[in-house]
Amino acid sequence: MDEMLAIKPAMSGPSRKNISSLVSQFGKRLFGFIRRRVSNEADAEDILQDVWYQLTATIDAEPIEQVSSWLFTVARNKIIDSYRKKKPGLIEDGLIYENEEGEISLKEILLADTSNPERAYLRDLFWKVLQEALEELPEEQRDVFIWNELEDIPFKEISRRTGTQVNTLISRKRYAVLHLRKRLQTLHNDIINY
Repeated sequence: MDEMLAIKPAMSGPSRKNISSLVSQFGKRLFGFIRRRVSNEADAEDILQDVWYQLTATIDAEPIEQVSSWLFTVARNKIIDSYRKKKPGLIEDGLIYENEEGEISLKEILLADTSNPERAYLRDLFWKVLQEALEELPEEQRDVFIWNELEDIPFKEISRRTGTQVNTLISRKRYAVLHLRKRLQTLHNDIINY
């Protein structure tokens, strides 16, 4: 069976042909597998390319006994890696609305000219609601959100200062962002109706 095909080390002419036949044989299935598990086609294509790259790198080092299983395992691992690498969402993600002039982000409203009384009011209201929502968070989540999002301190620096692992900090910020988005949704709806 083709799926049981073992690939031997050494990137000789026949191995190159093996890779071409594997791309032809598994390319569409593998892409479909990846695409169903990621948010967009570009990410799926990038992950598929990483799988093929790892195949070419591995072929020189060790034999692959069950190619199909190996390819789908590598694809699954690459998908998981891509989720881990994604930067946690910013507070303004999802807080964008569209008016006659196009999309306007919450940041644009917050940094807008204060001579416009309506925008000045919305900005003041946002900061009030944000402060109340921040007070509702556990201290660890609140601190990492403020340091990273408002003070623009990188996670590595926060980790160095606090002794907390970067992944833990990312997780805490994610929970903070989810809570704050939920609390700010009402304000967001008010801005949309502005």
